Amino acid sequence: MKTLSLMTGQQADFGATPSQTVGPFFAYGLTARQYGYDFGQPFDDVVALPQAQGQHIVLEGRVLDGDGQPIVDAMVEISQADAQGRYPANIEEVKASGFRAFGRVGTGTDPDQRFVFRTIKPGAEAPGQAPHINVIVLMRGMLLHAFTRVYFSDEAAANAADAGLNSVPPERRDTLIAQRREEGGLAVYRLDIHMQGPQETVFFDV
Repeated sequence: MKTLSLMTGQQADFGATPSQTVGPFFAYGLTARQYGYDFGQPFDDVVALPQAQGQHIVLEGRVLDGDGQPIVDAMVEISQADAQGRYPANIEEVKASGFRAFGRVGTGTDPDQRFVFRTIKPGAEAPGQAPHINVIVLMRGMLLHAFTRVYFSDEAAANAADAGLNSVPPERRDTLIAQRREEGGLAVYRLDIHMQGPQETVFFDV
């Protein structure tokens, strides 16, 4: 951010500062390593370490505006159950299992402006629920973060029985279903999040 001094008439560059609403201020405190700051952060794009049990996958996508253009300063957070449909009970369980259950990443440093998470495919948390990942999107100009979910294209039977997905009009359910492809022997699930426009993602009132 550049400011103009009323005293000298000269410009000074103080770097990024928060806007009058909610950002962009994520890089400093929440995604510091991603943006090259020299201090740590508690969570990043790695949700499951190599030793975590289950099918290791990649979840990727972009956050798009109403014109279909990538939003380069959004932040995406995910939370999910493990392969057995459970969340870790404490930090000791996280350390022992290698599964962190939570991830956070910004969209500003990837060459394709994507969010990319390395995780495992979750199990169903309860009867009548399909495997899914919970998603929160934060971005400049939004006073409240948006909540959505990611379901999986290769879980058609479970998706058909999921109460949350069935609460969505049929013509809009595909905005929540990540499409699978194989890449280097790894399952990659892709879902773009449309904040506005004709393909707007379904967001939930939580």
